[in-house]
Amino acid sequence: MLSEQALTEIARERAKYPEDRAQSALLAALRIAQEDQGFLATEVMDYVAHLLGIEPIRAYEVATFYSMYDLQPVGRHKICVCGSVSCFLRGSDQILAHLEEQLGIKVGETTPDGLFTLREVECLGACLGAPMMQVGDRYYENLTKDRVDSILAALREGGDDVG
Repeated sequence: MLSEQALTEIARERAKYPEDRAQSALLAALRIAQEDQGFLATEVMDYVAHLLGIEPIRAYEVATFYSMYDLQPVGRHKICVCGSVSCFLRGSDQILAHLEEQLGIKVGETTPDGLFTLREVECLGACLGAPMMQVGDRYYENLTKDRVDSILAALREGGDDVG
């Protein structure tokens, strides 16, 4: 179900904890499985739970709580707009509405071409740079509509590392 590389990485994470603390490796194991499979299908979460010797419900609880886990396929670029109070007070709701308009989708949807998925998430820990969004592993702070348009244009052109 998972690649040999993913299994090796999960085993490495699992080895960091005492035998009776296997659940401590769960977040890392789910991240590795998601990177390997693209998202966390129920069968994948079941398999990760089996690898760690824990009940599948523990994997479901974690995967449904944290916004970094995807339970359905997502676009090539997952855009997560921070909706916490600091970002909201600095206009994240306007940034989110602008993204919906530019992408032609609503929060939680993926563009028909599979390029973008749009999410609103809770605090991403960059309040000083509000409003902000995360695309993949990259943070974009102090957003304006023009800056969002530039970021989208670069991503559409195939860039994964836009400024």
